[in-house]
Amino acid sequence: MRIRIDAFDLPGRTCAPGTGFPGAANIHVAVQRRSRPGELLDLQPGDAAASGWTLECTATPTPTGTDLRGPYVQGGPGGRFVYLSWGEVDETGAFRMFRRAKLMLEAVDPDVLAAAVGTGLLVGRLGLTDARGRPLCAQVEPPLITWSAGPRATGSGTADPGPAGG
Repeated sequence: MRIRIDAFDLPGRTCAPGTGFPGAANIHVAVQRRSRPGELLDLQPGDAAASGWTLECTATPTPTGTDLRGPYVQGGPGGRFVYLSWGEVDETGAFRMFRRAKLMLEAVDPDVLAAAVGTGLLVGRLGLTDARGRPLCAQVEPPLITWSAGPRATGSGTADPGPAGG
C-alpha cells in the first residue's frame, strides 16, 4: 500500500520573525524517516507551487481497525502519523530543522481507510501555510487535511500517481 501526500499553498523560502518564531531563510520541507530525524525523503523548496511525496506502507487489520506501518510512519499503534519536517538549507546543503507538522493517520475516517486499503492508495491533501503565513506545524487533522482513497492500482502493480496538487 502507499500513502501519497499532495501539498499546495507553500509558505515561501523565507519567513520573518514573530512571537515565538525566530524567522527562517531558504526554507525546505520533506518527510522524515521513522526514528531517523536526519533522513529525509524528497526535500522540497518552500516556494514550490506544489509538493508531493509517496510513501510505502503496510496495512494490517486489527481488532479496532487498520494499522499502517512503514519506514516513514511514526508513532505506535493507535497513534500513527507522518512527520513533515521544515528546515533551513545552508550553503553546504545541510538541513537544520526548525519545526514539524504531524499528519495524524489515526484521524483518517475508517471508511476512507478501508477504501484506500482496497485501492492500495491513501491520499492526503493539505495546504502548508498556517494562518500567520508561516510553515504549517503541530498536529494536522481534518479539516486541515483531506484524506481520500486513491485510484485502484493499474495492471503494472503501481497506482496512478495523479497530480501533485494545485
